[in-house]
Amino acid sequence: MKVHHLRNATLVIETQRQVILVDPMLSKKGTSAPFTLFRFKPRKNPLVDLPANAYDILEKVTHCLITHLHPDHIDDEGVAFLKERNIPVVCSALDVAKLKKKGLKVTETLEYGETKDYLDGSISGVKAVHGYGFVKHIAGNVMGYHLALPDEKSIYISSDTVYTEHVDKALKQYKPDITVLAAGMAQLDFGKPLLMNSDDIVKFVQNSPKHVFANHMESLNHCPNTRTDLKRLLKKHGLLEKVDIPNDGDFVSY
Repeated sequence: MKVHHLRNATLVIETQRQVILVDPMLSKKGTSAPFTLFRFKPRKNPLVDLPANAYDILEKVTHCLITHLHPDHIDDEGVAFLKERNIPVVCSALDVAKLKKKGLKVTETLEYGETKDYLDGSISGVKAVHGYGFVKHIAGNVMGYHLALPDEKSIYISSDTVYTEHVDKALKQYKPDITVLAAGMAQLDFGKPLLMNSDDIVKFVQNSPKHVFANHMESLNHCPNTRTDLKRLLKKHGLLEKVDIPNDGDFVSY
């Protein structure tokens, strides 16, 4: 299995049989409004363009998983890409109506905690909580996925979440070979962080059974944690060797 990091939370899982796109934010640099105006510099999003090799990777896509409907996870360009190629989509049962209204080909939906057959293997929905304190109530619903396909490493895409009992259970119950960590520490102009803080990042990595794939950094103006910051934190706790921190356009083979 290869896991390609395109930008932010957009990744591609390439197996021997399928190529699965996750959360397609495909817009050009600087085409969307800032997520914060005061807490961090109000730069337009995305902060960077897609890497030059992104389009070659996207041409191979056969399936798609969508964790939630925020524009940094699926934007208009992502919708257009999926519609043009009639790519089958898996999403939360809470999001299916809105995605079908956009014209997407939703072929499977999941409730939190539900497992279904998928691509000759299985897929499970894991509840994600998008923030600490009251901000989680306005951030909306998010679904993580555990994907187990035949003759491939299993992978848990935790998506935009803080560390909760749902995350902890997924790590211990599924024992995934690969865990995907949103490590950007996103914040709005008000409230507590939307993603795991440094303590929860450390806990997530410590409790991940094997490999960790870190993303959601250096692409949006409300995500202050950089790859360098993450490496420094992990090194302090003796965890750096356990975590892959790819640059945009890179892939990791597992």
